[in-house]
Amino acid sequence: MPDFVKKEGEAGGDFRSDNRFLLGFFEEKDGALHYRYDAERVIIEPWGPDSLRVRASKMPEMPQECWALSEEPKPSRSCVEISEYSAKISNGRICAEVNNIGKITFFNAKGEVLLEEYVRNREDMFAKTTSSLEVEAREFKPIIGGDYQLTARFESNPDEKLYGMGQYQQKFLNVKGAELELAHRNSQASVPFVLSSLGYGFLWNNPAVGRVSFNKNITTWQVQSSKKLDYWITAGDTPAEIEEAYADVTGKVPMMPEYGMGFWQCKLRYQTQEELLEIAREYKKRNIPLDVIVVDFFHWPKQGDWRFDPTYWPDPDAMIAELKEMGIELMVSVWPMVDYKSENFAEMKAKGLLTRVEKGVRIDNTYMGNTIQFDPTNPEAREYVWGKIKKNYYDKGVKIFWLDEAEPEYTVYDFENYRYHLGPNCQIGNIYPVMYAKAFFDGMKAEGQENIVNLLRCAWAGSQKYGALVWSGDIHSTFESLQNQFAAGLNMGIAGIPWWTTDIGGFFGANIYDKEYHEVFARWFEYGAFCPVMRLHGYRMPYQPQYGTTGGAECVSGAPNEIWSYGDEIYEICKEYIKIRENMRPYIRTLMQAAHEKGSPIMRPLFYDFPEDPVCWEREAEFMFGPDVLVAPVMEKGQRKKEVYLPAGAEWTCIWSGERYAGGQLVTVDAPLAQLPVFTRDDFVIEI
Repeated sequence: MPDFVKKEGEAGGDFRSDNRFLLGFFEEKDGALHYRYDAERVIIEPWGPDSLRVRASKMPEMPQECWALSEEPKPSRSCVEISEYSAKISNGRICAEVNNIGKITFFNAKGEVLLEEYVRNREDMFAKTTSSLEVEAREFKPIIGGDYQLTARFESNPDEKLYGMGQYQQKFLNVKGAELELAHRNSQASVPFVLSSLGYGFLWNNPAVGRVSFNKNITTWQVQSSKKLDYWITAGDTPAEIEEAYADVTGKVPMMPEYGMGFWQCKLRYQTQEELLEIAREYKKRNIPLDVIVVDFFHWPKQGDWRFDPTYWPDPDAMIAELKEMGIELMVSVWPMVDYKSENFAEMKAKGLLTRVEKGVRIDNTYMGNTIQFDPTNPEAREYVWGKIKKNYYDKGVKIFWLDEAEPEYTVYDFENYRYHLGPNCQIGNIYPVMYAKAFFDGMKAEGQENIVNLLRCAWAGSQKYGALVWSGDIHSTFESLQNQFAAGLNMGIAGIPWWTTDIGGFFGANIYDKEYHEVFARWFEYGAFCPVMRLHGYRMPYQPQYGTTGGAECVSGAPNEIWSYGDEIYEICKEYIKIRENMRPYIRTLMQAAHEKGSPIMRPLFYDFPEDPVCWEREAEFMFGPDVLVAPVMEKGQRKKEVYLPAGAEWTCIWSGERYAGGQLVTVDAPLAQLPVFTRDDFVIEI
């Protein structure tokens, strides 16, 4: 070995004495491979079996935030080898090789390339062709007076399929070829984990605002401001192995409580205590199972008061007690906004518990008042808000919360204009919904509650471990929107968020007397019975007469949105699917257990359970609800037949006809308005 190559345990590096090549320095330290060249430091280390974490920075010291990688990784054994012009680190089924200019390539156990950085540099002596482009794989572009704009580039395999990345309002399940914003908006949740058909999973472990482009020629991750590059990659033989490895390092959901497995009733919005109780009593009278009913927004006097308005909710203790007697849990909506006129605003501002703006007036939302968000990245703010929630809701018996506006929502999405306790929004803003969920999870946990679930409108990687049930936001009440939710729900599950739901019927744009909408509603309700949580919600027309003129009563209320609000035909369909949901409760319980113990998505693409069937990687019109139920939603107007692919390796039974089919074939089945095509695997049975 030449004397300029580092030996194990000693500092040093590689260089050529003739200076024809500029080479970086390699070092093995504590089982990790370190590389440096000029100001850049790179660390590649084992992070759980078959997995590696890669960090790079030009800061004086490597920033230590773990962000989504907050769970202690399972033990793993790695091996670092350093040669004359390269080095590699192996950990189980994954290996990373770093060449003379710092380019990283990842291989699986067969020696096949999983992923490699995109470099076009004349100094890469091992490149197949030299290039004068001078494009770096890891580009830290200085922000004058600040940190760095970060770009990471990878070679693209045009035949690769990619899934996950969270929730985007588009109908593409395979996101290869898509450009996605790494930012949250109402109905958009950026959860930057992607699962590849090549056999790897990749987490972009950086909460900064930016974009990712999965192009045919190059994959590019870019963020506006950052101190470091940080990502995690794992190799696996099946999607389930990859998903479970990801859950091991980012966390798993708690066990879903029993009331999370049935039917939830909600609308925008019950205006009074008595109105809500009358609806609950009516469900009970009709003998229709109901697990949760919801008090929506503006039941408070002012945003940021975090309490019931006594004018319209005079005795919440008695209301909650009556609901519990009926076996119904109450979920209460909470917003992070604090109105300038709120009773808590002055104190919160004085204590530094609110988010800030870089320029202009300190207002980030103007819906129903001038408001600013509370800052959940500040531990003191989390404790303060939970203190209000505990006193005014939790101690009264509310054990499940609807954490709305969790992106948070801005009136104007100038991401660079907002600043949090942990830093500027453009650098750490995507962590907001995680910390929002954590504020409530920690508070409820401290009270001794187990099996915590709270409904949020947004998530980032790791949200799941704080009991986050994510719904798809304020979406339109159309078939086109339903198609978007189909893709969103499946990609959220792959992105590590197994608890997901959607407003059955869509949120806005529908009139309850519109016969054409009734078809949309029926198909959505049928689909909703096979989502992880079955929740009816919406802002329907025509508006209800306003009840009261003070406090939250200034906010309007939509039309009735109970299952009997759409006529007899739709009512009978809804009753049938609530019954099916109830009959599946023991099965759903097993799915929730698997999500809790292994991180398994509850609803997932066909390839998750049948990775060896190539057709399952192509089908984007049906999904698996757990391992034994195949669902083919009807998402087109007037459709009364549906072509369904039944995966190879199993036999399938139509739950309506009882007809049995061999797997590995396309079948066309009847789909009358009351029948969603559903098939069970082998000998599994759903009672109808």
